Amino acid sequence: MSKAGAAKKLAQAAAFGGGGLGLIGATLYGVLTAEAEYAKRVIGPMRYYPTPGNGLYGRYPGHPITFAMIGDSSAAGYGTDSPDETPGVLIASGLADLAERPVRLVDVSKTGAKSTELAAQVDTALLSGPHVAVILIGANDVKAKMPPSTSVRQLSAAVRRLRAANCEVVVGTCPDLGVVPPIVPPLRWVARSWSHRLAAAQTIAVVEAGGRSVSLGSLLGEVFRTDPSMWGRDNFHPSATGYAAASAALLPSVAAAMGVGPESFVHPEPFRGEAILPVAQAAVQAAKLAGTEVAATEVAGRERGPRGRWAALRHRRRHPKAEVERVEETGAESPAENPETVPVCQ
Repeated sequence: MSKAGAAKKLAQAAAFGGGGLGLIGATLYGVLTAEAEYAKRVIGPMRYYPTPGNGLYGRYPGHPITFAMIGDSSAAGYGTDSPDETPGVLIASGLADLAERPVRLVDVSKTGAKSTELAAQVDTALLSGPHVAVILIGANDVKAKMPPSTSVRQLSAAVRRLRAANCEVVVGTCPDLGVVPPIVPPLRWVARSWSHRLAAAQTIAVVEAGGRSVSLGSLLGEVFRTDPSMWGRDNFHPSATGYAAASAALLPSVAAAMGVGPESFVHPEPFRGEAILPVAQAAVQAAKLAGTEVAATEVAGRERGPRGRWAALRHRRRHPKAEVERVEETGAESPAENPETVPVCQ
């Protein structure tokens, strides 16, 4: 079975309440959960819970954009020393600059949350009437040995509820757990394969539910493998610099969802590897490269083709301000000179 076919079957199993575990491989999943238990012992218990940066960002006139941050520790910014370093605040501040409007952040994410807790978080978020939401979830599902189909089904339901309330949704898909330092070969390769499959299935489910996904891939590429400063004190969660890199990858898609920023109305550019593909094929391609967005589109006025829903595969450019500041801080060559360099969003 092709990777696209496997991802599509997992997404379908989630949609129809199937087990899904056999589709991803019971042995593969069992090995990964055993490794997650080992990594959890090495990392130790979580001791620090960040303070949400709820509030208004951007000194601009106009009616505020309400932005909800939903998910687990990756959404909450576990390990950061200040609310200003959390993904919610970074994205809210960047969105305010691009939209030139104030942004009200409502952060309902929770360290340790699993996909089964998304419903309660969405309940809380909807009370604020959000215009756009970001969801980051999935890693704790592995620790809890949750069947992948359950994870995907819960995510799909959360996206559909938010979209039914006219809230745009951007989902950062499951990162590549193979780059996490405590996970060592050969299980690292198993973790990478599992992560890519789940990320592809998440992408299909999110697009079908009316949202758009952004691949976090190997937590934004080679830079996380080679730069220890990207990792936090527990060597498992990102550092403040790492969270900023992830936020920089998500921000262009959040802005595009709201129809603001330079990337909002640019059509896919083939020379940049962008294309319109069947959603399953787009999902597999996106899982390979961090920062890749997948969103529903139409071809000749039709949402679906012979192989399912059409989707646009995009590699949105980072915030120009962020690129300059990242280079100045690190002293590294410019992103144009080194395509693996990931800019930081301030």
